[in-house]
Order: sequence, then C-alpha cells, then structure tokens
Amino acid sequence: MLPLAYATPTAIVLVIGGLVTCFAGYRLFRIVLGFFGFILGIMIGTSLVGSSSTWTMIMGALVGGVVGAVLMVAAYFVGVGLIGAGLAVLGLHVVWSQVTTGDPNTVVTVVVAVLGALLALSIVRYVAIFGTAIAGAWTSLVGGLALMGDPKALVAASAGDV
Repeated sequence: MLPLAYATPTAIVLVIGGLVTCFAGYRLFRIVLGFFGFILGIMIGTSLVGSSSTWTMIMGALVGGVVGAVLMVAAYFVGVGLIGAGLAVLGLHVVWSQVTTGDPNTVVTVVVAVLGALLALSIVRYVAIFGTAIAGAWTSLVGGLALMGDPKALVAASAGDV
C-alpha cells in the first residue's frame, strides 16, 4: 500500500493510463498489459519492502514495477486468460448476488474462472477489446474521483486493490 502522500500522483497516473487503456486498449494491448503489470508490480514491491524509509519504498516500487511489466508483456496469452477469467468471475458474482446472498462456492468460482480463461483464449481479439475498455474505464474513474478529493477514492488510489 502506497502512503497517502503519493495518492495524487498515483491518481494522475491512473487517470491517464485508464483513458489510454479504455480508448486505445486493443491497439496498444501489449503496452496496456505492461502498464497494468507495472502497477501490479509496484503494489507487490511496495508491500514487500514496507514503509520504513522512502528510499526503500521507491526502489521496491521501481523494481517491482519493472518486473511486473516485463512479466505481463512476455505473458501475452496469460494476460488474455486472466482477463477472461476475471470477466467470467465478475459475471458469476453479478448473477450469484441476484439469486442468493453470500459469496459463491470456491469450487464454482474456480471452475467459472477456468472456463472463462479458455473461452477468452478462443476469442482473443474481442476479449482484449472488451477487457481493456472495462479496465480502463474503471481505472480512470477511480483516479478521477481521487483527484476530485473523494476521501474513499483517495484511499482506493493509494491502496493495493484499485
């Protein structure tokens, strides 16, 4: 989790990256994968080093971001599979919340995620278009709310669950 002092720069990066992802995600799909890999790597890198000093936090963020970006760009099909799995589980949760209360069973969630990943790999182009549009819109929305001063969005922009 990034310190709250870094929330505004993080929000700016989220808005710009989210808009690029939303509107040019398919054309720039490998760059988009690198962007989200970089963000994921920053979250993991900063959580590993802790917030003991600014220097270690910056180094952990840079190293984690670069490793995450390289892994996501190199793993193009893994990224498509993850997008399909994520969209399938999102759909499961939407349907599940309309049918019953609580969370779906873990086995059901895993099966739906695997089926979503396999389906996504069979229709890569459309998944990339739809997935980048949703991810970019959501990312820019959270970043925009954080820039406008919404306290919950500021916390979301500095947390690891954007």
